[in-house]
Amino acid sequence: MPVHQDSDPFEDRLAAGLRDAGQTFAPDPHALTTAGLARGRRLRLRRRAAVVGGAASLALVGVGGALLLPGGGSDADRSSVASTPSGKATAAAVSGEQLISTLKEQLGSGKFSEERGRGTEDRGTYAALVWDDGDGAAAVSVNLDRVQPGGDEARQLAACPDKLFIPYDDCKSSRLDDGSVLKIVQGYEYPDKRVPTKWWYADLVTAKGQHVSVSEWNAAAEKDAPVTRDQPPLDNAGLQKVATAPAWLKAIDALPAPPPQEPEPTHSAPVTDVTKRLVSLLPDTMDVVSHSSDEGEYGYVVVNDGKGKSLVEINVQPNMGDLLGESMFSGAEDVGDGTMLVTHEDAGDKDVAGAVRWTVDTVRINGLRVVVSAYNQGGPHEAPGREKPALTIDQLKTIALSSAWGPSREDLYGHKSGQKNSDQG
Repeated sequence: MPVHQDSDPFEDRLAAGLRDAGQTFAPDPHALTTAGLARGRRLRLRRRAAVVGGAASLALVGVGGALLLPGGGSDADRSSVASTPSGKATAAAVSGEQLISTLKEQLGSGKFSEERGRGTEDRGTYAALVWDDGDGAAAVSVNLDRVQPGGDEARQLAACPDKLFIPYDDCKSSRLDDGSVLKIVQGYEYPDKRVPTKWWYADLVTAKGQHVSVSEWNAAAEKDAPVTRDQPPLDNAGLQKVATAPAWLKAIDALPAPPPQEPEPTHSAPVTDVTKRLVSLLPDTMDVVSHSSDEGEYGYVVVNDGKGKSLVEINVQPNMGDLLGESMFSGAEDVGDGTMLVTHEDAGDKDVAGAVRWTVDTVRINGLRVVVSAYNQGGPHEAPGREKPALTIDQLKTIALSSAWGPSREDLYGHKSGQKNSDQG
């Protein structure tokens, strides 16, 4: 289900430290339910580890556009970046001052201020400054890191965001002559566009896993600063010029290689075609307006029953049986085959006036968790277009309890119970 883009403690732009810390927060039923629903969308997102002013700049998939969904953008080249894993650091260390100097050289003439950077000997290598080219001050930053060649992060960096969650004006992803993939997005600091701050950025990923991220804004700061110009200073060609500067790749060579990706252990077979199965379980009265791709454990559809659009999201997670001991499942209903079920009605997680979200959360005897939600909106940032979600709580229960997601206790152990966990409502 979705990730809290601006306020979810389980979302972050800075990395593993905060992500691990988030797991220690005191549980509360609503937060845990939303976080669980959000996990799938979060896994589909690319965290932006942006360091501005030497400190973590937390914002998102607000996820401010910080997370990039793998999907969307019909003209994007989504080929994976494949090569052999990079080895240890192969170049001399580069200081923060050198990185700042390189950034200024790439930008050219103008007035520079608020210069700051961190070299390759420290975690979070970056250069950032405020640049006024004569048309207004603009924050510009470059972040350098390594990703696993051919890994999930490399593929996600090459893909345009899903516009349902990260609205943008333009996105292009293309393969360069040297085999690198360059993605350029013209978007907004906040997906709900509550302020007119624009965030344009380029992600370059090489076949060796070198990753250069260039960001610019039409304000002197990423957040909490007035807009100084209509557009950020660099167009697509300018962003490409800065992102592909050879000096960045030399600096990245001074960084240690990322650890190999280890797949998350699973004890029950993961469902891989979540969206397709979700569509098959919808009532015949629903027209599917749009849907996610069949990737991972999360999926969504936008449906219309003739009364307006309604977003429906689902997350299918193995190995979640320990949640039954949490307060979020206190008072849960045993549907009769060992599956525990709870329902929630709230206003969603994006602070949209008038939003209504209905959720059914289930955990099966084998630990498989199926969470499904329906909204009275066509997207998480849209104004409601109807009074209630298109699907009722009972219809959500039917979807969550469907055998399409995996075996019930009866299927596993041949145990007959009073109520069958099946597709029947």
